[in-house]
Amino acid sequence: MPSNVQDQDNRIHEAQRIIDAAQSKQVLLRLIGGLAIRRHCEIIDFCERDYADIDLVGLRKQTPRILEVMESLGYHEDSQIALATAGERMLFRKLGSSDHVDVFLDTFRMEHTIDLRARLTIETYTISISDLLLSKLQIFRLNEKDVRDILTIIKDVPVGTQDKPGVINVRYLATLCATDWGLYYDVTTNITKALHLMNNYTLSPTEREQIQQRLHHINTVIEETQKSLKWKLRSRIGKRKAWRREVEDQTTTPQMEDTSPPP
Repeated sequence: MPSNVQDQDNRIHEAQRIIDAAQSKQVLLRLIGGLAIRRHCEIIDFCERDYADIDLVGLRKQTPRILEVMESLGYHEDSQIALATAGERMLFRKLGSSDHVDVFLDTFRMEHTIDLRARLTIETYTISISDLLLSKLQIFRLNEKDVRDILTIIKDVPVGTQDKPGVINVRYLATLCATDWGLYYDVTTNITKALHLMNNYTLSPTEREQIQQRLHHINTVIEETQKSLKWKLRSRIGKRKAWRREVEDQTTTPQMEDTSPPP
């Protein structure tokens, strides 16, 4: 097994060890990010990429107990991160390892904020696959890893209308987009980008057709869902006013270039 694949397997196993230890103490922790997506991936060669660290989500009200769990597993907290983020994030390191563990509390904040407080029990080890997909579709500047993650989820996970393990709840995505024009704009824009950019990847005709059908279906449900008054008022302003947070660590990340013709 190549060393990078072994490294990613080791990180997944360590994440599961942390989550299991937390669960034994009635503490909720769930995996987010690329490692979470890899756990749902059917074809490892397609979704394989570098995952620098372990990213988790927990509940802010359980912060002291999260600290106890992590310390029991040999981790120590960088308390400066909690101070710098006003208690929205914790960071842990282990002696002898260059890896670190990030724990986001209650929400996942990038360009848009995803409230995860009521959604951490849908899957056993990761946040819901719907929230994983949303965490990628809401990114303003997609890079190659983001596109690959979106295609991985769409390729391997069926679409439904309920919060269940291993299912993309399109109704949930559409409901969020129907109340937030900015989120709607970025999500639908990125669905179109993913449809165009998938031609840059090695996919079978069946996989390509399945991805197209699922993305078109998600987009159709989002478009057809009744929009809130707040959404309608904000849509009149459009891009004349900022609709997202500026994420500093993405401003220097090369955007995934769309060089392929529309599908």
